[in-house]
Amino acid sequence: MKRGQLRIYLGAAPGVGKTYAMLSEAHRRLERGRDVVAAVVESHGRNKTAELLGGIERIPPKMIEYRGTTMPELDTEAVLRRHPAVVLVDELAHTNVPGSKHEKRWQDVQELLDAGIDVVSTVNVQHLESLNDVVEQITGVVQRETVPDWVVRSADQVELVDITPEALRRRMSHGNVYAAEKVDAALRNYFRPGNLTALRELALLWLADQVDAALAKYRADHKITKTWEARERVVVAVTGGPESETIVRRASRIAAKSSAELIVLHIVRGDGLAGVSAQRLGRLRDLATSLDASLHTVTGEDVPTALLDFARQVNATQLVLGTSRRSRWARMLDEGIGATVVQESGKIDVHMVTHEESNKGGGFRWSSLTRGERKVGSWSAAFLVPSAICAVIYFWLDRLLDLSGESALFFIGVIAVSLLGGVAPAALSAILSGVLLNWFFTDPRYSLTIDQLDNFLTIVVLLFVAVAVAALVDVAAKRTL
Repeated sequence: MKRGQLRIYLGAAPGVGKTYAMLSEAHRRLERGRDVVAAVVESHGRNKTAELLGGIERIPPKMIEYRGTTMPELDTEAVLRRHPAVVLVDELAHTNVPGSKHEKRWQDVQELLDAGIDVVSTVNVQHLESLNDVVEQITGVVQRETVPDWVVRSADQVELVDITPEALRRRMSHGNVYAAEKVDAALRNYFRPGNLTALRELALLWLADQVDAALAKYRADHKITKTWEARERVVVAVTGGPESETIVRRASRIAAKSSAELIVLHIVRGDGLAGVSAQRLGRLRDLATSLDASLHTVTGEDVPTALLDFARQVNATQLVLGTSRRSRWARMLDEGIGATVVQESGKIDVHMVTHEESNKGGGFRWSSLTRGERKVGSWSAAFLVPSAICAVIYFWLDRLLDLSGESALFFIGVIAVSLLGGVAPAALSAILSGVLLNWFFTDPRYSLTIDQLDNFLTIVVLLFVAVAVAALVDVAAKRTL
């Protein structure tokens, strides 16, 4: 059996017109020939709402006795027997009287949906479980009746019934919401302008998040990667270095100017160590939280590609990158990640935030170098490190070490190169180490021939083990925290 569809009218506060909107929808469906019945409709003594109930078939409530009082509740069994196409069930967050089939009305609604009946219902934002404590902070009122967010999120349609705080207060003053004797107290307490404005914002933001999630699902289902500027979203990319907090704060100011969502993206380079401590990453996470931003981490061999893939995945409209004031020689070695991102960003706006070199006053850091600088340095190290080790052994240690000890020193050098540049430079360093070890330290010396089998095996093992360990070190270096 096909499951029924759920339509929910969401409001910021009582009296905005949710029940009225639900009844208006019922009349529209009746005009289209649908079989519509009203199971629970709370008019709260409002004449216009009660008048709109006319012409709609009603299913009498089930009367349940509790502590000497007879209470009306939704008669789920009666609705199932009648089995209309559409049923109206007001106040989704209502708690049923003890002795009812279900504890909560939303559970009754789920049963009706499972039976293939469409349900139209209402709920106020203060009854959403995730916002319960927020509403209490705003209004000072504890909402005892709540509905799980997933119930509302799973609805096929959620429509916001919106009204300005001023209009709602006028409606209150005219007696269209509460009885006359309750109006003054309500206006002074729960229905203060500040309260209503905050509740309205909560409702708008909650629904906007659901719309955003639905849009993201649609884009994923249809494999859409092109940026849609439906909502401003700023992604700020940082490596976790000392300059990261400055860049994030600048990005926050950029996002605030357009009321945009801020996403902090921690980039882990795929060609070297992350270069960031857990303590610094924790500070970055705390900063993101304080700025109402989310923190994500990505890693990849190609940083610009990984960054742009993430930005398109979240439908970002703006990117913020940090760029240091590099020297002319640095720019000649590598045009930088920022330039590549700008060239390939398409319709995404890119902001370049300048900052001082991250190692200023704090010593040299390998991870602070540009990709081109690290590449040149690692390949240079592949030649220089084995040569330096060879010179040290040849002039000072040759008489103190045998071939296995000398091999161990070359092995350490290969590991050092792998930490700097990865597998490829380490492999070259291992080959060069083997050649130098053979030429200078095996008999006959100053020749590539090897007389003794154990010396040959020592060099071969050095090559294979050094490359294998270098590969393991490189994999470990690429892992994110």
